[in-house]
Amino acid sequence: MLKIRKPRDVIDRKGLVVRLDDIAADGSLSDQKKRQAVLAVLKDTYRRGHDEVRRRFDDEHGRGDQCVRENCYLVDQLVVTLFDYTTTRVFPTGVKTMGEHLAVLAVGGYGRRELSPQSDIDLLFLLPYKTTPHSEQVVEYMLLMLWDMGLKVGHATRSVAECMRQAKADITIRTAMLEARYLVGERALWDDFQTRYKAEIIAGTGLQFVEQKLAERDQRHDRLGDSRYVLEPNVKEDKGGLRDLHTLYWIAKYLYGVSDMRQLTDMEVISEQAATSFIKAQAFLWSVRCALHYLTGRAEDRLTFDMQSAVAERLGYTDRGAVKGVERFMKHYFLIAKDVGDLTRIFCAVLEERNRRKPVMRMPAAFRKRHLDGFVVEGSRIAVAHEDDFVREPLRLLSVFHVAQRHGLDIHPDTLRLITESLKLVKALRSEAEANRLFVEMLSHPKDAENTLRRMNEAGVFGAFIPDFARVVAQMQYDMYHVYTTDEHTIRAIGILNRIEQGKLAHELPLSTQLIQKVQSRRALYVAVMLHDIAKGRGGDHSEIGARIALKLCPRLGLTPEETETVSWLVLHHLDMSRTAFKRDVDDPETIKSFAALVQSPERLKLLTLLTCADIRAVGPQVWNGWKGSLLRELFYRTEDALSGGLSAGSRDARVARKKDALRRALDGAGWTAEEIEDHLARGYPSYWLTFDTVAQQNHAELIRTAERDGRLLTVDTRIDDIRGVTDVTIYAVDHPGLFSKLTGAMSLSGVSIVDAKIMTLTTGMALDTFSIQDGNGLPVSQPEKLARLSDTIEKALQGRIWLEKELEAKPSTLPSRTRVFKVPPRVVIDNTASKTYTVIEVNGRDRPGFLYDVTAALTRCGLQIHSAQVTTYGERVVDVFYVKDVFGMKIEHETKLKQVRETLMETLEARSPRAAAGTARRKAAAAE
Repeated sequence: MLKIRKPRDVIDRKGLVVRLDDIAADGSLSDQKKRQAVLAVLKDTYRRGHDEVRRRFDDEHGRGDQCVRENCYLVDQLVVTLFDYTTTRVFPTGVKTMGEHLAVLAVGGYGRRELSPQSDIDLLFLLPYKTTPHSEQVVEYMLLMLWDMGLKVGHATRSVAECMRQAKADITIRTAMLEARYLVGERALWDDFQTRYKAEIIAGTGLQFVEQKLAERDQRHDRLGDSRYVLEPNVKEDKGGLRDLHTLYWIAKYLYGVSDMRQLTDMEVISEQAATSFIKAQAFLWSVRCALHYLTGRAEDRLTFDMQSAVAERLGYTDRGAVKGVERFMKHYFLIAKDVGDLTRIFCAVLEERNRRKPVMRMPAAFRKRHLDGFVVEGSRIAVAHEDDFVREPLRLLSVFHVAQRHGLDIHPDTLRLITESLKLVKALRSEAEANRLFVEMLSHPKDAENTLRRMNEAGVFGAFIPDFARVVAQMQYDMYHVYTTDEHTIRAIGILNRIEQGKLAHELPLSTQLIQKVQSRRALYVAVMLHDIAKGRGGDHSEIGARIALKLCPRLGLTPEETETVSWLVLHHLDMSRTAFKRDVDDPETIKSFAALVQSPERLKLLTLLTCADIRAVGPQVWNGWKGSLLRELFYRTEDALSGGLSAGSRDARVARKKDALRRALDGAGWTAEEIEDHLARGYPSYWLTFDTVAQQNHAELIRTAERDGRLLTVDTRIDDIRGVTDVTIYAVDHPGLFSKLTGAMSLSGVSIVDAKIMTLTTGMALDTFSIQDGNGLPVSQPEKLARLSDTIEKALQGRIWLEKELEAKPSTLPSRTRVFKVPPRVVIDNTASKTYTVIEVNGRDRPGFLYDVTAALTRCGLQIHSAQVTTYGERVVDVFYVKDVFGMKIEHETKLKQVRETLMETLEARSPRAAAGTARRKAAAAE
């Protein structure tokens, strides 16, 4: 138990009592005036004490253990003083009757002396039996005074008998009373409460209580996502948080009557190391929670993005090299959450062994102890036969996981504890061929590789055997795109690859499901997935560093030179396929030619496709969608075609002819005349025929024919594509400069996200622009009323009936306010080598409503024609890529023009109000003329 340092600096109770006595003795004051004076003194005392505790917290970079104890001490002294004042000065009695006896208990977190700055103060007013007028007056006066002080006080007034009755009926009340702590009042009542609680509530119900609390914990985990590696963790409620430690404390107190986890060490229930881990984890989480409460001024327990940096700074985490202070802090947080998981597993196993129910009948043979590959198996758990098995034969540190994986067994927590205590023995295994064989076999095993590796990671064996992996354990990237820590992301990616191989994702990943059955380098693929992010957090390009690590590690793991080269290549290029698919126009032959030159072989193309899909799927639950899948599939098929010699001009002309023939047959079957068909086929340039499939082209043909027949200069058509997970919005209108910008502005105003855009100008001078859009959840926009509003907004924008700049300026942001904490340096990259006929402009910036409109409006002001756009959002970061030409239909190659384009875009990205900045730019240009 921590001692309170200089307690009188927190609260001088003797001085406080003197001040209150002086008020009570002042005969010139009315009762109401006395109450006001007492309240003012108590408020002042609490404020001074609260400020002193906060000052100490700030000065010491967040000592959470001291903070919660000192807050608790402050409130204790106030409650005790107020009770004494109330019972002796406000409602004094002579000789008390039994019914006038009263005790005040602290319960809940306050009862276990854990009081964060904004936590509730839970009090139990304990009576001998029913409420009397005197006790009712005392309770009411105290509560009103505490509430008027601004404290958040929860309370209950019960007799001892009522407490026992409610504790039996409700596990929450039972737990709160378990933590009850005597504050002030009739001690005999407290003694009676304790005696009856032990005899009537605890006796004979230990196992039942444990089962209920663990079930309660599991339900909470399920409700909150059952992962300790979430983007914005809840310090109190999430897996690995304070509530998990509370659960262990409650169980220990219920079974063993302890008030401190160190006492369990003396009782030989847990090791000294486990008790120390518990105390360290608790102190760290208290520090984080106290910092959150102080920074927000409320009972805030979620570590949101905007709080993570502030808490890290408050707790003294600074930048070190390439690693930000906030990333160091969050890594520490996740390591603590992992420790809490380890403690829970070990502690619960010990309790289970010590308190398990005796069977009423002979156990079935399947549940009796048996031997398996040198291990002991009881029920569904595998264990070592002797405590020194790992010391005598260190290879068992790996083989225990291998056997458990092959036979679908869990590992006994006592054995996991022994593994953790024997990690220093793993170092010698790194050079053993058999150990490396076992590891690669577990990694690439078709049965439950993910859970096996996660179990090894939590036990510390994974990082001990692969030291480079230990460096990314709990490694967090501070952005809104990466949901999991690097180690968790890697293990999930391996699990996804496993499920692809088993055919469990065939509906969502049909191409990958086919490809994984055809690859020749299966083992290399699994190792590449394990190593693809192995160098994150080291500074520099993690792909390049990871590729070098692969060259050193793979031979140790037993891979052949060919496999080693393949793994290194995959790690080096693991981002290139997604970059090409999401940032480049796959309809441009130059894109396909460059990508085909990179992969060089069909086998590498298959492997890279599988790695890319597993990697993206493992980033987070909302990151993958059908649209991304369709882009990757299209890139795969076109590159496969190129690798087989399909990039020649003759091949391109042949493909255009085939596409025209397919549409010709479709329109003939739809009742079009031969003359109508040929007139329509003459509208499209070659790029149009290679961009869209026959179904889309037939829809376009019907749309255009209807618009021409009705004399409409503007037509908006919407179609939901469930396979790609988007809604396609096609606009047929008279082409003019700024058309694309106006369309993007109208869509931004409608609150939809543009994931892709294809801009086509037909030989007739009409524009046929197609936008693929999604709602804020990454799903197709399907509500008829929303689609109708979108079409109406587009029409008004193109007809000039909406002032887009003004409307977008006034539109409230739909992005979470916490995204403002992220700094995304604006970046403009102009590439004249990526395409033979277009200049490719890549724009990076922080996401905001109307971002795409601002950028396209800037391109229009520069006099550029936009051919196509690739639009991608990575959390708070937007990466938009445009294929453009100048007003003469040529690539932009003049240095002066390129500089103007770059400067205009940078001004747009850096301006606090881009649309206002655009208006200023136009006014300047007009004045110059």
